[in-house]
Order: sequence, then C-alpha cells, then structure tokens
Amino acid sequence: MRDRRAEIRAAFEKLVVPSYARFDLALERGDGSYVWDVDGRRYLDLGGGIAVCSLGHAHPEIRAALAEQSTRLIHVSNLYYNELQARLAKRIVDLIAPGRVFFCNSGAEANEGLFKFARKFGHQGDRPSLESGRFEIITAFDSFHGRTLAGIAATGQEKVKKGFEPAVTGFKHVPFNDLAAMHAAITRSTVAILIEPIQGESGITVGTPDYLVGLRKLCDEHNLLLLFDEVQAGHFRTGKFQSWQRILEVGAIDSNRPCLPDGVAMAKSLGGGFPIGAFWLREKHADVLSPGTHATTFGGTPLACAVALKILDVIERENLAENARRLGDFLLNELRSLAKKYPKIVREVRGVGLMIGIEFEPKLLAFTREEKLPSIQIVNRLHEKNVLTVPAATSVIRLLPALNLRPEEAEEGVRAIEKLVEELNG
Repeated sequence: MRDRRAEIRAAFEKLVVPSYARFDLALERGDGSYVWDVDGRRYLDLGGGIAVCSLGHAHPEIRAALAEQSTRLIHVSNLYYNELQARLAKRIVDLIAPGRVFFCNSGAEANEGLFKFARKFGHQGDRPSLESGRFEIITAFDSFHGRTLAGIAATGQEKVKKGFEPAVTGFKHVPFNDLAAMHAAITRSTVAILIEPIQGESGITVGTPDYLVGLRKLCDEHNLLLLFDEVQAGHFRTGKFQSWQRILEVGAIDSNRPCLPDGVAMAKSLGGGFPIGAFWLREKHADVLSPGTHATTFGGTPLACAVALKILDVIERENLAENARRLGDFLLNELRSLAKKYPKIVREVRGVGLMIGIEFEPKLLAFTREEKLPSIQIVNRLHEKNVLTVPAATSVIRLLPALNLRPEEAEEGVRAIEKLVEELNG
C-alpha cells in the first residue's frame, strides 16, 4: 500500500532546506477548526497556523474574496493607488488611532519597517546622526521579533542568534515587565523601546498595565519612540484589536491614552492565511518615512487587501472579539482548574483571550525517556489525541486557535489535554 506521508517526507528531506524540525504529519485539507492529514485522520487545530488562521481553514468568505478579486486585479505595484489598500488602512487607523499604515508581507517585514522608522527618527531633532547617538533600540529578554538579521539582533533569545554573528548593532535587551531595568538601560544612544505586550514565542508572558503605561512615560520623558510588536498577539486574539488595548482595559486604563504607542507591527491573523503584514505609525510621525525611504514589491496588493478587509467584516459581523473573550475565559478557567488538580504536572496556565500558554513541569519522569524538549513531546502526545498545538520554550504549549472557535471544539480540546495530564500523572 502506498505510504503518501513517507513519500512527502522523503521529498522534503531531498529538496527542501532543512531549517525546520517538522512534526511527522502531512496535512492535506482543512475546514474550520479541523484539518486532515494525507491518511484521512482528522485533527482539532488549536494552533491556528501559529496564530494565523483567524477564521479557521477554508472559510467560505475568504475563498469568495480571493476568487472575486482574482478576476479583477491581483497585483499592480505601489507606484499606483489602489482603493482596497486605502480602505484597509482606514479600518486599521479607526481601530487604533489617527496615523498612517504601511503594508508589507510578514511580521518580520513589519518589524523591519519599525527598525527603519526608529533609525530615521534618530536622524531628526537635536542629535541627527549615528555618531551623536540616536540609533539604539531597547527590547526585552525572551522576546521574538523575526528572522531577518535585524530581527535576530532585536530578539532577546540567544538560541536564535547563534551562528549569525556578528549581530546587527543597535539593540540592547533588558528583563521584561521591569521598568527599573528599562530606565537604567536608556542612554544618549537610545531612540526607541520595542516590546511585545504579550511575549508569544517564549511561552506567553503578559505585560502588566503598569509596565505599559510606565514605558509610555519613559519614552515621553526621554523623547523616545514606543513600539509594539503585535504580530502574534494582535488582531482581536485577546478580545481587542491589539493586545495592549486589552491589557489596559483589564487594568481599568483607557485603551488609547495614556499609552498610545508610536508604532505597531502586525501580520499573522491580518490575512487569515494569506500573506500580509503592516505597521501603523502615529500621526505625529506620519512624515518620518518619506518617499524613497522604504518600499515593497508585494505589500498591500489588491488581492491581499481584499482578503484582509473581508476578515475584518466577518470578525465585526460575528462579534468574534467577544467570542475570543468568552471562549478564552472558558479555556483559562478549565485549564487552571486542571493545573490546580495536578500541580505536579502543570506548573501554570497563563494568557489572555485565545492566546494561552500551558507550562508543564519539565522534570517529569515521562519526559526523560526522550531527548526532545518536553514541549515537543507534549505536542506529539496531543497529536496522538488528534489535537494540534504549538510548542514554546522548554515545556510550554500554546493554544492559538481560530477566533471563530466553537464552544464544543474548545471543550474537545480541554478534554484531550485533560487526558494527557492524567496520563502524565500516571
């Protein structure tokens, strides 16, 4: 009998750059929050393509938007105006605050745009050159800002940097959620502070309201830019358009002031699986990136913008921000009850909305039987229970499901995780 999965794996091993340690699954199709592999086995997808598939898989309205726009205009270039890009920019501005939007293709590109914005800003004012010092960006330990050379330098994880030295200059790291450390790190060279309001790749760590407000105050005092990387946590995943807005809401602080950032990077869920990224700049900085300073061939095509606009329509019409809150609360409550019942197995459950991290005890005897990290082993064990999740750090799995996840699907996921915890408790 033909083994299609083995054939696909062999083709990858022969033809594809081995830069990913892939799980031994070959997925073929999807529908909503489920995917099927080439053997016909169905999985509940709680990973959402790493926070990308905001409306799940093969959503009919995304399919229709792609088909309709492809018959009209797919690509022109940014030498010309296209109405869909302007409409999408307005939707984003309306959801954040007055400002301007630049469209690109990925989160890494969005962050690269923020790096260039900060450098250009550093050439203005009373200290206009690199020699005089306005070029350094302070980021946080355990952050992740992409795989470009500058993104690697900005990322606060040594494992990401290895083998790519010398690092791009101009980045410094301090502990996350530590205002005193951030304050102490500011020098004459500093031009900006860049953080993820919720750190995703390192295991879901949420910034506090006081931290975010404190960063804004520091930036105001020192004439610095405050930049937020919302690539993974943004686009209603937490129940608000951007995660910093939800964090401030939880802290009973106005969602825009006193903590409006100067720039925000976004991607992933913005296109629901179709490649698109963007960064928003505050209106007061609208002219920093003037003609000739930044560009992209594929950013903001009519096709990409048509899809992103349709996704925003569906999220608004179906009130999926509220769904993210409601089902996020359900998952957090259920999983925290599980952690309370099995404290020797589950260390902590943390997150906001549909961005949840489950941290397991890494020294469990069950994990010593393999060389793989506990997080990888846990994900593999959940594959056996027909559930997809995403690993992070040493022993954390992430839940980043579609915003239109249904209650019965959330329940199915919880029960599968519960069975795994019971087995580990053995």
